[in-house]
Amino acid sequence: MFGGLTLIMAQMPSFHSLRHINLVSLVLCLAYCACTTAGSVHIGHSNNAPKRDYTISGVGLNRVFGVFTAFSIIATTYGNGIIPEIQATIAPPVTGKMFKGLLVCYSVVISTFFSVAISGYWAFGNQAQGSVLSNFMVNGMPLLPKWFLLMTYVFTLVQVSAVTLVRFLHSNAVYVYMQPTNVVIERKFADPKMGELSIRNTIPRLVFRSLSVIVATTLAAMLPFFGDIMALFGAFGCIPLDFILPMVFYNVTFKPSKKSLMFWGNMAIAVASTVLAVVGAVASVRQIVLDAKTYKLFANM
Repeated sequence: MFGGLTLIMAQMPSFHSLRHINLVSLVLCLAYCACTTAGSVHIGHSNNAPKRDYTISGVGLNRVFGVFTAFSIIATTYGNGIIPEIQATIAPPVTGKMFKGLLVCYSVVISTFFSVAISGYWAFGNQAQGSVLSNFMVNGMPLLPKWFLLMTYVFTLVQVSAVTLVRFLHSNAVYVYMQPTNVVIERKFADPKMGELSIRNTIPRLVFRSLSVIVATTLAAMLPFFGDIMALFGAFGCIPLDFILPMVFYNVTFKPSKKSLMFWGNMAIAVASTVLAVVGAVASVRQIVLDAKTYKLFANM
């Protein structure tokens, strides 16, 4: 269903044409995060509150790898700053737009993701699932009023449908930045002298975007390892892009003194992040191998 919806909406030609959908996505994100936070707080104070255990799950090697897998997932989840950075490089002036975009991005992250993460972990401890909404149901029975739970799910469903156009986040596994990928591909096959909606440019856009959505949807449905795939992309993609390359590029571009705190601070962040990326990649691949023993392709999750 998500693939079919995305197949239609992915034909929108540019980032600019997504601005109204992005605004709707932002409003819905604020709405469902507020509902999720309120629901977690309500359950935590209710008589049906589950027993809470805040210790790290697993023992020995499993616990160590679990921690590094979690770091990779966190990097993926909170690495949204890369979106306005990509958008800002499309047209000058880069610096001002990037800074404004990052301010908005992290304001939303702090007010939404942090509230959901903190309230969810407080209410459910280490039993909090990959989607905390799953904790709102126990043995098929809702811990919240049905109307409230339905409203939260509808907000979430519509928001994911909207945000899919900027980055394809399928509810099972695959995480692909669609629009930047489309731009790169279409630069090779489109004719800049023709209009965006001309037949010459519409047909290549229709073909390549449809293929990308079909492939992504198939992979997402085939591999039911949502958390594991998030960790893998975090280790290979988000940690290098957000915590390694910016530090290295800053030192190379602006050449701060090797005796300065800025130089060694950047180097320390880059080295520590490299270690996290390498160990996180190993941990996420290991977890996928372990989960593959209990899952099957195209599993009904």
